[in-house]
Amino acid sequence: MLTQINPPAKPEIIYPESDGKPMADNTEQFRWIVTIQGGIDALFKDDPNVFVAGDLLWYPVEKNNSLKIAPDILVAFGRPKGKRGSYLQWKEDNIPPQVVFEVLSPGNTISEMTKKWQFYWDYGVEEYYIYDPDKIDFGGWIRQGDKLTAIAEINGWVSPRLGIRFQMGDSGLEIYRPDGRKFATYIELETERMMEAQRAEVAEQRAQRLAEKLQELGIDPDAV
Repeated sequence: MLTQINPPAKPEIIYPESDGKPMADNTEQFRWIVTIQGGIDALFKDDPNVFVAGDLLWYPVEKNNSLKIAPDILVAFGRPKGKRGSYLQWKEDNIPPQVVFEVLSPGNTISEMTKKWQFYWDYGVEEYYIYDPDKIDFGGWIRQGDKLTAIAEINGWVSPRLGIRFQMGDSGLEIYRPDGRKFATYIELETERMMEAQRAEVAEQRAQRLAEKLQELGIDPDAV
């Protein structure tokens, strides 16, 4: 009697959700990552098919868990919003992130950034932007054919995919939405919200005083 021997089952491939590296090396780098990611996420908040993430591992090829990268910010058009432990491209209709950002810290090396640039070139990124907040240096590349080509004039450049404008000011990079509003930190947004609330309160008080004055004159303010 023959005994059939089944081949051993292949071990499941694990795609780690962390590369063991910190999201940022310092407070300035972290502030910029959060500001850019949050600003883009807010810009597309009403579009269910624009996925925006920060420091998320992207695996472009199935069954290869050593081939990965974690852009500081990635944007994937045509993919639904939602929670992810990593971006497994073959589970995302094989759509690579079209836009990525890297915010540099003093610890980043030329070799490291060259490898990242090559990765983004190889795996389909359409727009790649790098900002160095310490040196106040900003650059970008855009895909032309099968290559990522440097953007010759980045000051005033408008991202074809995002519609946002990049401007280099005296204090560093400024990013503007299509409606002209500037990307802001959480503190700047909260300050703006409080000022708007104060202006609304002052306007309401003025309207109340006007209504009381009209009533003193025997005029119905609701009829004015």
